[in-house]
Amino acid sequence: MLTDDLLALGSLALSAFLAATVLPGGSEAVFAGLLALRPELGTAALLTATAANTAGGMSTYLLGRLLPRKEDTPRLATVRRWGSVALLLSWVPLIGDALCAAAGVLRLNWAACLLWMALGKGLRYAAIAWAMH
Repeated sequence: MLTDDLLALGSLALSAFLAATVLPGGSEAVFAGLLALRPELGTAALLTATAANTAGGMSTYLLGRLLPRKEDTPRLATVRRWGSVALLLSWVPLIGDALCAAAGVLRLNWAACLLWMALGKGLRYAAIAWAMH
């Protein structure tokens, strides 16, 4: 049913968005559970989770942009060295949020950050989907 699909994908989107903010939580279990229960939603779930998780990461990037510049921290130094490519690792627990915030603090190009962040997060969800087959 269409409303059931929308509810399932909406719940996944909320979980994925919140998991990528500074709030604690993870969306991998929700994503895997949805794939297990509704495998026909695989592509929609992958796109939804990637988009929502990336939006959450970009909200952390925006918060970083609002902060005044700080002295170098390990995350700032890493992002300064690698640039927006470092956001391929934005999905990694504990360091991902710090990398997104550091990219904002450093005022890195938002479009490049969005691209690398989406790629990293999408590959993570794709790996989970692949592992479930």
